[in-house]
Amino acid sequence: MASRETVTAVVLAGGRGRRMGGREKGLLPLAGRPLIAHTVAALAPQVDRVVINANRELDAYGRLGLPVVPDAVPDQPGPLAGVLTALQEAGDGLVLTAPCDVPRLPGDLLTRMRAALDAAGTEVCTVHDGARLHQVILLLRPGAAEGLQAFLAEGGHRVEAWLRSQPFAEADFSDCPEAFANINTPEELERMEAEIERA
Repeated sequence: MASRETVTAVVLAGGRGRRMGGREKGLLPLAGRPLIAHTVAALAPQVDRVVINANRELDAYGRLGLPVVPDAVPDQPGPLAGVLTALQEAGDGLVLTAPCDVPRLPGDLLTRMRAALDAAGTEVCTVHDGARLHQVILLLRPGAAEGLQAFLAEGGHRVEAWLRSQPFAEADFSDCPEAFANINTPEELERMEAEIERA
């Protein structure tokens, strides 16, 4: 049954980009393409469709040729608003979420996360790289939406607090922690650019 479920990947680009000086992080150039385009390219072969969650520069994101949906919750309360939007957008299928600033996601991300989700029998799975959880990289069943909506309505906003409020699975990616390197500052963007040039 699980193998027939459609999977929608939602790339989360709804943040305010504070550590990037307020610039729209997903649209910053990396190796000649917007940063978000690298994340999309990593996810697209693994899923049925890709959607972008963004709250600013909607036209610019739209030029990537994908549906763009803003947060379903007002005032940009954080990545969980994007996760809820993703669940509402996907309907009855599975949802895979990832932030726009993780350009080197592994090609078997969905396969391994789905195996962990199915084995645990939970509504939610996240990723562990051997050192820490990557809490915004999530695979979710539709049933996760109700509890998440209630959590946000009660004023919750921290991803970790929401995860800890329920059983969740962890997919083990300790064999490739470098695949989850993310970009939060201009310096990290420059470093990633240099690594790509050397590769």
